[in-house]
Amino acid sequence: MIKGIINYSHYLLETAVTAGDTVIDATCGNGHDTTFLAKLVGETGHVYGFDIQDQAIENTKIRLAQSSLTNASIIKDSHSNFIHHIPVDQLTKLGGAIFNLGYLPGSDKSIITRSESTILAIEGILSHLKRNGIVVLVVYYGHEGGTQEKEQLMRYTRQLDQKLFSVLYYGFINQKNNPPFILAIQKRN
Repeated sequence: MIKGIINYSHYLLETAVTAGDTVIDATCGNGHDTTFLAKLVGETGHVYGFDIQDQAIENTKIRLAQSSLTNASIIKDSHSNFIHHIPVDQLTKLGGAIFNLGYLPGSDKSIITRSESTILAIEGILSHLKRNGIVVLVVYYGHEGGTQEKEQLMRYTRQLDQKLFSVLYYGFINQKNNPPFILAIQKRN
């Protein structure tokens, strides 16, 4: 069967990330991806989760506690500042990252991700990503400002050197109301 967007994003991460890796949840949201990543990397790995909203930070901490997961650091800051929060020895084990772009469901829809900080974060993550590591972008763009972010991300990912990175587009083309899609960037050998 064809996988839905969230299931496919998790499948991509499962193929690239291994136990003991460092991973980044660049937009914690309600903590679903953070929890998934914490289970994926196991007790020897670590998740660094970022969000700028108190509600997202609290939701993520609650979800991790409910699952008895302690291998995650949840940080209230922009994902573009990830480098200031992850120790160097953890950066050498960076196996993957996920971004859910748009706004936090059930919250203030005027607080959205922006291409400037997202692309800055992606560039930094790609420079530290280990070989075959992956960055998954789940792009929600059916809101004010979303189309601009989508277009800038498409422009940015298209220009990535194909000798260094493989870039995948995955989305449904027969769904109404601006369905989300995935951009996945894998560092090549």
